[in-house]
Amino acid sequence: MIARFNRTFSPIFLALAACAASVAALSPASAGAAYPDKPVRLIVGFAAGGPSDVLARALGQKLQLAMGQAVIVDNKPGAGTNLAADFVAKAAPDGYTLLLMMVGTQAINEALYPKLSYNTVRDFAPVTLTAASSLTLVANPQVPVKTYAELVAYAKANPGKLNFASSGAGTPLHLGGELLNNRAGIKLVHVPYKGAVPALNDVLGGQVELAMIGTPAALQYVKSGKLNAIGVTGLKRDTSAPNIPAIAESLPGYEVELVYSVVAPAKTPHDIVVKLNAEIIKALHDREVAERLQGQGFEVRTSTPEQLGAYIKAEIAKWAPIVKESGAKPE
Repeated sequence: MIARFNRTFSPIFLALAACAASVAALSPASAGAAYPDKPVRLIVGFAAGGPSDVLARALGQKLQLAMGQAVIVDNKPGAGTNLAADFVAKAAPDGYTLLLMMVGTQAINEALYPKLSYNTVRDFAPVTLTAASSLTLVANPQVPVKTYAELVAYAKANPGKLNFASSGAGTPLHLGGELLNNRAGIKLVHVPYKGAVPALNDVLGGQVELAMIGTPAALQYVKSGKLNAIGVTGLKRDTSAPNIPAIAESLPGYEVELVYSVVAPAKTPHDIVVKLNAEIIKALHDREVAERLQGQGFEVRTSTPEQLGAYIKAEIAKWAPIVKESGAKPE
Protein backbone atom coordinates (compact mmCIF):
# COMPACT_ATOMS: atom_id res chain seq x y z
CA MET A 1 0.00 0.00 0.00
CA ILE A 2 1.28 3.40 -0.91
CA ALA A 3 1.12 5.77 2.05
CA ARG A 4 -0.78 9.00 1.46
CA PHE A 5 0.99 12.33 2.10
CA ASN A 6 -0.22 13.81 5.39
CA ARG A 7 -1.24 17.45 4.88
CA THR A 8 -1.63 18.05 8.61
CA PHE A 9 1.42 20.09 9.64
CA SER A 10 2.53 20.35 13.24
CA PRO A 11 2.49 23.77 15.01
CA ILE A 12 6.28 23.60 15.30
CA PHE A 13 6.69 23.08 11.55
CA LEU A 14 4.35 26.01 10.80
CA ALA A 15 6.28 28.28 13.16
CA LEU A 16 9.61 27.36 11.58
CA ALA A 17 8.22 27.88 8.09
CA ALA A 18 6.89 31.33 9.01
CA CYS A 19 10.23 32.29 10.50
CA ALA A 20 12.10 31.11 7.40
CA ALA A 21 9.76 33.07 5.15
CA SER A 22 10.29 36.23 7.19
CA VAL A 23 14.07 35.90 7.03
CA ALA A 24 13.97 35.27 3.29
CA ALA A 25 11.87 38.38 2.76
CA LEU A 26 14.53 40.58 4.34
CA SER A 27 17.36 41.61 2.04
CA PRO A 28 20.70 42.71 3.59
CA ALA A 29 19.98 46.28 2.46
CA SER A 30 16.68 46.45 4.33
CA ALA A 31 17.60 44.48 7.43
CA GLY A 32 18.71 47.16 9.85
CA ALA A 33 20.16 44.56 12.19
CA ALA A 34 22.57 43.39 9.47
CA TYR A 35 23.91 46.88 8.78
CA PRO A 36 26.79 47.51 8.64
CA ASP A 37 28.60 44.33 7.68
CA LYS A 38 31.48 45.99 5.83
CA PRO A 39 33.44 49.30 6.00
CA VAL A 40 31.58 52.60 5.61
CA ARG A 41 33.10 55.47 3.59
CA LEU A 42 32.57 59.03 4.78
CA ILE A 43 33.33 61.35 1.85
CA VAL A 44 34.61 64.88 2.55
CA GLY A 45 34.68 67.56 -0.17
CA PHE A 46 37.68 69.40 1.30
CA ALA A 47 41.37 68.61 1.63
CA ALA A 48 42.78 66.80 4.64
CA GLY A 49 43.60 68.94 7.67
CA GLY A 50 40.79 71.47 7.36
CA PRO A 51 37.78 71.87 9.68
CA SER A 52 35.60 69.42 7.71
CA ASP A 53 38.33 66.79 7.87
CA VAL A 54 38.80 67.30 11.62
CA LEU A 55 35.06 66.85 12.19
CA ALA A 56 34.86 63.80 9.91
CA ARG A 57 37.76 62.00 11.62
CA ALA A 58 36.47 62.68 15.13
CA LEU A 59 33.05 61.36 14.14
CA GLY A 60 34.45 58.45 12.15
CA GLN A 61 36.62 57.18 14.99
CA LYS A 62 33.69 57.06 17.41
CA LEU A 63 31.31 55.52 14.87
CA GLN A 64 33.85 52.82 14.12
CA LEU A 65 33.86 51.74 17.75
CA ALA A 66 30.06 51.88 18.03
CA MET A 67 29.18 50.13 14.77
CA GLY A 68 31.92 47.52 14.75
CA GLN A 69 33.08 48.35 11.22
CA ALA A 70 35.78 50.62 9.85
CA VAL A 71 34.65 54.14 8.95
CA ILE A 72 37.02 55.39 6.26
CA VAL A 73 37.31 59.16 5.79
CA ASP A 74 37.86 59.79 2.06
CA ASN A 75 38.84 63.33 1.01
CA LYS A 76 37.69 64.29 -2.48
CA PRO A 77 38.31 68.05 -2.83
CA GLY A 78 37.63 69.95 -6.03
CA ALA A 79 35.05 71.94 -7.98
CA GLY A 80 33.72 73.68 -4.88
CA THR A 81 32.88 70.32 -3.21
CA ASN A 82 30.90 69.21 -6.28
CA LEU A 83 33.22 66.27 -6.99
CA ALA A 84 32.48 64.74 -3.60
CA ALA A 85 28.76 65.47 -3.79
CA ASP A 86 28.46 63.99 -7.27
CA PHE A 87 30.35 60.86 -6.16
CA VAL A 88 27.96 60.23 -3.26
CA ALA A 89 24.82 61.13 -5.23
CA LYS A 90 25.71 58.39 -7.73
CA ALA A 91 26.79 55.80 -5.15
CA ALA A 92 24.74 52.73 -4.29
CA PRO A 93 21.97 53.66 -1.81
CA ASP A 94 23.00 51.05 0.75
CA GLY A 95 24.39 53.14 3.62
CA TYR A 96 28.02 52.38 2.86
CA THR A 97 28.84 55.71 1.17
CA LEU A 98 28.02 58.88 3.09
CA LEU A 99 28.80 62.58 2.58
CA LEU A 100 29.87 65.03 5.26
CA MET A 101 28.26 68.07 3.71
CA MET A 102 28.72 71.74 4.52
CA VAL A 103 25.10 72.77 4.06
CA GLY A 104 25.71 76.39 3.09
CA THR A 105 28.24 75.41 0.44
CA GLN A 106 25.85 72.95 -1.18
CA ALA A 107 23.00 75.48 -0.98
CA ILE A 108 25.19 78.12 -2.63
CA ASN A 109 26.30 75.69 -5.32
CA GLU A 110 22.69 75.09 -6.34
CA ALA A 111 22.54 78.74 -7.45
CA LEU A 112 26.20 79.28 -8.36
CA TYR A 113 26.66 76.42 -10.83
CA PRO A 114 24.24 76.53 -13.79
CA LYS A 115 24.60 72.82 -14.65
CA LEU A 116 25.16 70.66 -11.60
CA SER A 117 25.24 66.92 -12.19
CA TYR A 118 23.09 66.37 -9.09
CA ASN A 119 20.32 68.05 -7.11
CA THR A 120 20.93 68.61 -3.41
CA VAL A 121 17.30 68.00 -2.44
CA ARG A 122 16.43 65.22 -4.86
CA ASP A 123 19.63 63.15 -4.82
CA PHE A 124 20.41 62.88 -1.11
CA ALA A 125 18.72 61.30 1.89
CA PRO A 126 19.21 63.58 4.91
CA VAL A 127 20.58 61.82 7.99
CA THR A 128 21.42 64.45 10.62
CA LEU A 129 23.02 67.78 11.31
CA THR A 130 26.37 67.28 13.02
CA ALA A 131 28.02 70.55 14.03
CA ALA A 132 28.34 74.25 13.31
CA SER A 133 31.01 76.90 13.60
CA SER A 134 30.76 80.64 13.24
CA LEU A 135 32.80 83.15 11.29
CA THR A 136 34.12 86.41 12.66
CA LEU A 137 34.18 89.67 10.73
CA VAL A 138 37.61 91.14 11.42
CA ALA A 139 39.27 94.42 10.49
CA ASN A 140 42.86 95.55 10.26
CA PRO A 141 43.55 97.89 13.23
CA GLN A 142 44.33 100.76 10.82
CA VAL A 143 40.66 100.81 9.79
CA PRO A 144 38.85 103.43 11.92
CA VAL A 145 36.04 101.07 13.01
CA LYS A 146 35.85 98.72 15.98
CA THR A 147 32.14 97.94 16.25
CA TYR A 148 29.35 97.00 13.89
CA ALA A 149 27.70 100.42 14.32
CA GLU A 150 30.96 102.20 13.47
CA LEU A 151 31.45 99.95 10.43
CA VAL A 152 28.00 100.73 9.02
CA ALA A 153 28.38 104.48 9.65
CA TYR A 154 31.81 104.57 8.01
CA ALA A 155 30.74 102.42 5.06
CA LYS A 156 27.69 104.61 4.38
CA ALA A 157 29.81 107.75 4.57
CA ASN A 158 32.48 106.20 2.32
CA PRO A 159 30.67 103.86 -0.11
CA GLY A 160 32.99 101.49 -1.95
CA LYS A 161 36.06 102.48 0.06
CA LEU A 162 36.21 99.40 2.30
CA ASN A 163 37.26 96.07 0.81
CA PHE A 164 36.70 92.60 2.23
CA ALA A 165 38.75 89.51 1.41
CA SER A 166 37.40 86.00 0.96
CA SER A 167 38.67 82.55 0.07
CA GLY A 168 37.07 82.79 -3.37
CA ALA A 169 34.00 83.91 -5.31
CA GLY A 170 30.85 82.09 -4.27
CA THR A 171 32.21 80.77 -0.98
CA PRO A 172 30.34 81.32 2.30
CA LEU A 173 33.06 83.83 3.27
CA HIS A 174 32.31 85.83 0.12
CA LEU A 175 28.54 85.62 0.24
CA GLY A 176 28.51 86.37 3.96
CA GLY A 177 29.91 89.79 3.04
CA GLU A 178 27.36 90.18 0.26
CA LEU A 179 24.58 89.28 2.69
CA LEU A 180 25.88 91.99 5.02
CA ASN A 181 25.82 94.50 2.14
CA ASN A 182 22.27 93.46 1.36
CA ARG A 183 20.90 93.55 4.89
CA ALA A 184 22.82 96.57 6.21
CA GLY A 185 22.47 98.72 3.08
CA ILE A 186 26.22 99.25 2.65
CA LYS A 187 28.77 98.57 -0.09
CA LEU A 188 31.86 96.60 0.87
CA VAL A 189 33.93 95.63 -2.18
CA HIS A 190 34.79 91.96 -2.56
CA VAL A 191 38.41 90.89 -3.14
CA PRO A 192 38.64 87.14 -3.89
CA TYR A 193 41.68 85.02 -3.04
CA LYS A 194 42.62 81.42 -3.76
CA GLY A 195 42.09 80.26 -0.21
CA ALA A 196 41.48 81.60 3.29
CA VAL A 197 45.17 81.80 4.29
CA PRO A 198 46.29 84.33 1.63
CA ALA A 199 43.12 86.34 2.29
CA LEU A 200 43.89 86.49 6.01
CA ASN A 201 47.53 87.39 5.36
CA ASP A 202 46.57 90.44 3.30
CA VAL A 203 44.17 91.65 5.98
CA LEU A 204 46.93 91.27 8.56
CA GLY A 205 49.27 93.17 6.23
CA GLY A 206 46.79 95.98 5.64
CA GLN A 207 46.37 95.41 1.88
CA VAL A 208 42.66 94.67 2.48
CA GLU A 209 40.59 96.18 5.28
CA LEU A 210 38.19 93.39 6.26
CA ALA A 211 37.53 89.66 6.05
CA MET A 212 35.26 86.97 7.42
CA ILE A 213 37.31 84.09 8.74
CA GLY A 214 36.67 81.09 10.96
CA THR A 215 36.31 82.13 14.59
CA PRO A 216 38.99 79.74 15.93
CA ALA A 217 41.53 81.12 13.44
CA ALA A 218 40.49 84.71 14.17
CA LEU A 219 40.80 84.59 17.95
CA GLN A 220 44.58 84.32 18.14
CA TYR A 221 44.96 87.50 16.10
CA VAL A 222 42.18 89.33 17.96
CA LYS A 223 43.76 88.49 21.33
CA SER A 224 47.17 89.68 20.15
CA GLY A 225 45.73 92.96 18.84
CA LYS A 226 46.66 92.23 15.21
CA LEU A 227 42.97 92.30 14.20
CA ASN A 228 39.83 93.93 15.57
CA ALA A 229 36.73 91.74 15.87
CA ILE A 230 33.62 93.50 14.53
CA GLY A 231 31.30 90.60 15.34
CA VAL A 232 30.62 86.90 14.97
CA THR A 233 28.21 85.75 12.29
CA GLY A 234 26.06 83.30 14.25
CA LEU A 235 22.68 84.29 15.66
CA LYS A 236 24.24 84.32 19.12
CA ARG A 237 27.69 84.85 20.59
CA ASP A 238 30.23 82.09 20.17
CA THR A 239 30.95 80.20 23.39
CA SER A 240 34.68 80.36 22.60
CA ALA A 241 34.53 84.17 22.34
CA PRO A 242 31.69 85.45 24.57
CA ASN A 243 33.08 89.00 24.60
CA ILE A 244 32.64 89.40 20.84
CA PRO A 245 29.07 90.47 20.01
CA ALA A 246 27.03 88.73 17.33
CA ILE A 247 26.27 90.92 14.33
CA ALA A 248 22.67 89.73 14.72
CA GLU A 249 22.45 91.71 17.97
CA SER A 250 22.49 94.86 15.82
CA LEU A 251 21.18 93.35 12.56
CA PRO A 252 18.42 90.90 13.55
CA GLY A 253 18.28 87.74 11.48
CA TYR A 254 21.79 88.08 10.03
CA GLU A 255 23.42 84.67 10.13
CA VAL A 256 26.30 82.99 8.32
CA GLU A 257 27.44 79.74 9.84
CA LEU A 258 29.45 76.82 8.59
CA VAL A 259 26.90 74.12 9.30
CA TYR A 260 27.79 70.49 8.66
CA SER A 261 25.56 67.47 8.13
CA VAL A 262 25.69 63.84 7.03
CA VAL A 263 23.64 62.72 4.04
CA ALA A 264 23.37 59.45 2.13
CA PRO A 265 22.39 58.75 -1.48
CA ALA A 266 18.67 59.10 -2.17
CA LYS A 267 16.65 55.89 -1.77
CA THR A 268 18.84 54.64 1.06
CA PRO A 269 16.52 52.36 3.10
CA HIS A 270 14.71 54.20 5.88
CA ASP A 271 15.82 51.77 8.59
CA ILE A 272 19.47 52.37 7.69
CA VAL A 273 18.95 56.16 7.78
CA VAL A 274 17.30 55.82 11.20
CA LYS A 275 20.16 53.68 12.51
CA LEU A 276 22.79 56.09 11.17
CA ASN A 277 20.94 59.03 12.69
CA ALA A 278 20.90 57.38 16.13
CA GLU A 279 24.54 56.26 16.00
CA ILE A 280 25.87 59.61 14.76
CA ILE A 281 23.94 61.58 17.37
CA LYS A 282 25.17 59.23 20.10
CA ALA A 283 28.76 59.59 18.88
CA LEU A 284 28.64 63.39 18.70
CA HIS A 285 27.20 63.72 22.20
CA ASP A 286 29.89 61.50 23.67
CA ARG A 287 31.67 63.72 26.19
CA GLU A 288 35.16 63.12 24.79
CA VAL A 289 34.06 63.80 21.19
CA ALA A 290 32.02 66.89 22.12
CA GLU A 291 34.92 68.40 24.08
CA ARG A 292 37.35 67.64 21.26
CA LEU A 293 35.12 69.36 18.72
CA GLN A 294 34.47 72.33 21.00
CA GLY A 295 38.23 72.79 21.27
CA GLN A 296 38.33 73.06 17.48
CA GLY A 297 35.62 75.75 17.43
CA PHE A 298 32.62 73.51 16.71
CA GLU A 299 29.25 73.46 18.41
CA VAL A 300 27.64 70.02 18.24
CA ARG A 301 24.25 70.34 16.56
CA THR A 302 22.08 67.35 15.66
CA SER A 303 18.62 66.80 14.16
CA THR A 304 16.12 64.34 12.79
CA PRO A 305 16.38 63.51 9.08
CA GLU A 306 13.21 65.53 8.49
CA GLN A 307 14.59 68.59 10.25
CA LEU A 308 17.77 68.42 8.19
CA GLY A 309 15.76 68.12 4.97
CA ALA A 310 13.78 71.26 5.86
CA TYR A 311 16.97 73.12 6.79
CA ILE A 312 18.64 72.29 3.46
CA LYS A 313 15.63 73.63 1.55
CA ALA A 314 15.61 76.82 3.66
CA GLU A 315 19.33 77.41 3.03
CA ILE A 316 18.89 77.01 -0.74
CA ALA A 317 16.05 79.57 -0.66
CA LYS A 318 18.17 81.92 1.49
CA TRP A 319 21.30 81.94 -0.67
CA ALA A 320 19.83 81.88 -4.20
CA PRO A 321 18.98 85.62 -4.34
CA ILE A 322 22.29 86.56 -2.68
CA VAL A 323 24.26 84.60 -5.29
CA LYS A 324 22.28 86.25 -8.09
CA GLU A 325 22.70 89.75 -6.69
CA SER A 326 26.44 89.26 -6.09
CA GLY A 327 27.08 88.26 -9.68
CA ALA A 328 29.42 85.51 -8.44
CA LYS A 329 30.57 82.99 -11.04
CA PRO A 330 32.21 79.57 -10.56
CA GLU A 331 36.00 79.77 -10.48
